[in-house]
Amino acid sequence: QAQVAESGGGLVQAGGSLRLSCAASGSIFSINAMGWYRQAPGKQRELVAAITSGGSTNYADSVKGRFTISRDNAKNTVYLQMNSLKPEDTAVYYCNADLDTVVAGRKTYWGRGTQVTVSS
Repeated sequence: QAQVAESGGGLVQAGGSLRLSCAASGSIFSINAMGWYRQAPGKQRELVAAITSGGSTNYADSVKGRFTISRDNAKNTVYLQMNSLKPEDTAVYYCNADLDTVVAGRKTYWGRGTQVTVSS
């Protein structure tokens, strides 16, 4: 069984930085695209950043120039470096991974989320 798990959330002051990590584990053949989404209270879940297996990246306009997504294929891990954080970045951040697995074939997995809170 495959799974993804996030870590690295927390409380930070505006202007500060955090780095989120997401590791995929289990019976995985390969990892295709991976990404980060976030959901603030009362709002829909939205894409923050995504990265393909080849390293191409895509960012929400609201985080361009402040957040950087990267991946370590050897560790099956994706990172989100968040700089110049703003109170409006406060949300639960979810990892999303498109995996080729032994049991389920190609399937999208979600992590359970990690809370990021930015104080003003």
